[in-house]
Amino acid sequence: MPESRNLDNGQRLFSVKDLPSSVLIEDAHKDREGNVHVLFQPENHSSVFSQKWLRENCYELNSHFEDRSEKQKKLWQKDSFDNGLPFISYESMRSDDTSKVLALRSLRDSGFFVLNDVPTQDGQVLKVISELGFTRETNYGALFEVRTEINPNNLAYTNLGLGSHTDNPYRDPVPTVQLLHCLESSTKGGDSILVDGFKAASILRDESKENFLTLTSSWINYRFTDSKTDLRSRVPMIELNDNNEIIKVRYNNRSIDTIKVPKDKMRSFYKAYRHWSEVIERDELKIQFRLSEGSLMLFDNTRVMHARTKFSKTGKRHLQGAYTDLDGLYSLLNTLEGKNK
Repeated sequence: MPESRNLDNGQRLFSVKDLPSSVLIEDAHKDREGNVHVLFQPENHSSVFSQKWLRENCYELNSHFEDRSEKQKKLWQKDSFDNGLPFISYESMRSDDTSKVLALRSLRDSGFFVLNDVPTQDGQVLKVISELGFTRETNYGALFEVRTEINPNNLAYTNLGLGSHTDNPYRDPVPTVQLLHCLESSTKGGDSILVDGFKAASILRDESKENFLTLTSSWINYRFTDSKTDLRSRVPMIELNDNNEIIKVRYNNRSIDTIKVPKDKMRSFYKAYRHWSEVIERDELKIQFRLSEGSLMLFDNTRVMHARTKFSKTGKRHLQGAYTDLDGLYSLLNTLEGKNK
C-alpha cells in the first residue's frame, strides 16, 4: 500500500514500534485476479498479497534465505570434476553476460573459477575486479605482489611450498574473495592447489562430532604483525549459522596466535585442531593445476583453501593478487539472473 512503502524503491516507511501491540485479521478474501486482500485491525489497514508471494514467504513452508551455507553449495573433492575444472575465457566472461553468469554461478556453487587469457599487464587484476564488483583494499594495498623477496614479511613471498589455508583470518571481517593473476611463470613447481573447506569440515563432522563441535564452539585468536601493522581477530575455525550449517571456515597455521582456551578444554581443542589440519591435507580432497601466464584464479576465501607446491629458485614466478567481496559478486549474479526470468 502507498502509505506503507515508498513507491520508487519499495522500502518500508514505518517502524515496527509504530504498529499496535495487538493486531488481528478481521477479513481475508481473494479478488478476481486471485490476489488476497487482508484487513487488519485495530487500524482498519488493508493489504494485498499475491498467492505466489504468500507461498514463497510462508515461514512454515520455507526457511530463511541463505546463500552462504553448505546446504546451498556443491561440495567437491579431487574426483568431482568429470567435465573438467571451471576454466573460462576472460574475453567471453567480459563481453557476454551468459558466460559471466556461468562464472559467478561456479563461484557461488563450487567456490572458484579460473579465467584464461587475461592480459598480463600490471594491475590487470583490479580491472577484472571492476568487471564484477569492488576492490577490498587492505594493508597490503589495492593489490599485492606474490614473488620471492629478501626478508619477506610473509612466507607467501618465498619459494617455499604452502599448506592449505585461507587468507587473512586475522582480519575481521575477512576479505571474502581472493584473486591471483599469473604474469610470469617459468619456474619448476609452484602448482596451485585448492581444497573445498566445506567438504573438509563435513568430513570432520562425519568422523568426529566431538571434534567438530569443539572447533565450532572455540573462539581463538589470529594475529599478523610487521613494522607497520598489528592485526588481530577472535573467531572460530569453523563457523555455523542458526541451522547448524557451515557458513565459513578458517585455517592458517602461520597466523594463529597463542592458544588460550580454558585449561579444561585445551586437550580436546588440540585433538580437534590436529584432526582438522590432517583432513584438509588429504590428497583425495585436493585439485592441483598450474597457473600459466595469463591465468587468473578467483575463489571464495570463506570456503576454499588454497596452497601451492614448492618452486625452483631459477626462472621467474610473478603473481599479482587482490581481494574483493562476495556480496558485490552475488549481487551482480542475482541481478543478471533476474534479467533472464
